[in-house]
Amino acid sequence: MLNPEDLYELDADLPEMTGPVLLHSLDGFVDAGSTGQLVREHLLESLEHRVIARFDVDSLIDYRARRPAMTFDRDHWASYDAPELVVRLLRDEIGSPFLMLTGPEPDRLWEGFTASVMHLVERLDVGMVVGFHGIPMGVPHTRPVGTTAHATRPELVTRNSWFDKVQVPGSAASLLELRLGEAGHDAIGFAVHVPHYLAQSAYPAAAVAALEAIVSATGLVLPADRLRDAAAATDADIAEQVDGNDEVEKVVRALEQQYDAFAGAAERDNLLAESQDMPTAEELGAQFEKFLAEQDGPEASG
Repeated sequence: MLNPEDLYELDADLPEMTGPVLLHSLDGFVDAGSTGQLVREHLLESLEHRVIARFDVDSLIDYRARRPAMTFDRDHWASYDAPELVVRLLRDEIGSPFLMLTGPEPDRLWEGFTASVMHLVERLDVGMVVGFHGIPMGVPHTRPVGTTAHATRPELVTRNSWFDKVQVPGSAASLLELRLGEAGHDAIGFAVHVPHYLAQSAYPAAAVAALEAIVSATGLVLPADRLRDAAAATDADIAEQVDGNDEVEKVVRALEQQYDAFAGAAERDNLLAESQDMPTAEELGAQFEKFLAEQDGPEASG
């Protein structure tokens, strides 16, 4: 039986923390619009941080499935881009400490990895665990970015869901939230709705929505100005590309009508808009599968 402590090493020099928040965002699963990636990069660029825990990637990663990059310099191997699955300690803008788990999603030992993260959560007395990523949705870029929240307790979710019961491909992050709930820990996740036609591009507006959801759920004071500036610039570029393209404008108008009808139904506490057909569970699952296949394609060919 694998001991949870066998999969990670924790720094002995840690500050006093009372119920810190643990954010988590892993590479490898659906992340439409690079939502999770943009949030991670933004926080690491904006706030002081240091690694306090490292997971055993040799046990968790299939190197042949996603080969790390190595640099060959004329006549020798000069460097190796070793994968890292780590927990960092950060401080928000008023000095409050919080944690962030980042790195590649484990290829194996999901239950062992989940047990190790839970062991770390209990060891550090984590008060709230928060995940975030983007999902492709049939929504227009001209409407507010939506999110689907899910949590280990109904009281943690403050918004109505766009979904009923849906079966989609699993992820280590989803399993972690499930196991945390079974163990009585508070955890919440945010799936940000990214227009499906922008899913393969970086979409900062989705990252802003994710960051705002994190702040609302945790009370952390996190910087957002640079992300908002990037979102404004990207939105302007998108508007310029759409303007004058009759075919694209027609698609956007149809999505706007569907979104408005659905949003109107939501305001009436009835999430099913009478005149609009929402995707079935099978269609949503197929969309996730397609997005994952498109994400894996470049890596496999590389």
